Amino acid sequence: MNASKELRIGLIGTGFMGRTHSNGYKRVGDFFPKLAYRPVLQAVCSRNLEKVTDFAQQWGYASVETDWQALIARDDIDAIDICTPNEWHAEIALAAAAAGKMILCEKPLARTLPEAEAMVAAVEKAGVRNTVWYNYRRLPAVTLAKQIIDSGQLGRIFHYRANFLQDWTINANLSQGGGNWRMDVASAGSGVTGDLLAHCIDTALWLNGSIRDVSAVTETFIKERVHEQTGELTAVGIDDACLFHCHFENGSLGLFESTRYARGHKALYTFEINGEHASIRWDLHDLNRLEYFDHRDASALRGWRSIHVTDGEHPYLSQWWVPGLGLGYEHSFVHQVADFLKSLETDEPCHPTFLDALQTQRVCQAVLDSAATRSWQNTGIYEAVQ
Repeated sequence: MNASKELRIGLIGTGFMGRTHSNGYKRVGDFFPKLAYRPVLQAVCSRNLEKVTDFAQQWGYASVETDWQALIARDDIDAIDICTPNEWHAEIALAAAAAGKMILCEKPLARTLPEAEAMVAAVEKAGVRNTVWYNYRRLPAVTLAKQIIDSGQLGRIFHYRANFLQDWTINANLSQGGGNWRMDVASAGSGVTGDLLAHCIDTALWLNGSIRDVSAVTETFIKERVHEQTGELTAVGIDDACLFHCHFENGSLGLFESTRYARGHKALYTFEINGEHASIRWDLHDLNRLEYFDHRDASALRGWRSIHVTDGEHPYLSQWWVPGLGLGYEHSFVHQVADFLKSLETDEPCHPTFLDALQTQRVCQAVLDSAATRSWQNTGIYEAVQ
């Protein structure tokens, strides 16, 4: 069956995430041809006319806008995709919801917990479909980890540990603001907590359930940086590094670390889960493999096994290549588009929804509050993330 129903996309933002999302929209129909909906690249928006025009020509968008409010007001747009710096997420989402548009929002949901709560309230009031691009859920090895955990093969979970390490800010001359908006607390809301740990937290909530409370420390190694907009040396408000440990609702302990000051690491994201019977671990640098240890194996053969997640019976892989040929980072966005389109057919939510992402935001806020007060903080999560 060829896709027959159009989902007309209005993309806001032409940076790195705008490219990954656009690639997902363009490729999904090639590999998921039986979906009833197909995305149409209707319009893209950015403040710079020359830049947005070049982007539209490169990626195949039919038209451009330089005012996101004008984009939302258009009758030929069904879904708004928010790929802007974090400071714009809430304002755009609230306007899109009021206009009755579906919303696909880059992570984290917002800069602050109040902004995130307002976004959830807006989409629930409007009844519009929504999702947040926590794309690592859609890598086949991570989805397989979810299936293994849900099957009960690990038994009771004792430990969850994760880290996300980078090194790109080890430079005292790096400015904040403008193109380096992730370094500016007014634009980003936080540093590694909202940018990197949010990924780790979302995955943890999905795999292991709700986090009850946290104890955290953060550090900003370079206290002042030049701000691009003013040219003045300004105090740095983001966290360069964050460590926290926590209690999960299922009784397990969690240990999380994130930093942009780990020399030699560009994007080291790993997690490991230790259960009563078995353990699993995963590394983004070897993203097509899931390592598995089962204590119930015969003692002479017991050890870590490496599962090459490329077979047709593995998650998503039946849509791609023959066994043995791996996928990459970009495919996680294709999968998220496919899942969102499928949710329109089944009339079910496409997780993570804004409500799911709000729970991640609650944990992030508790982490920042804990570090600021040097005390344990409850997360306030009232239900397990699906």
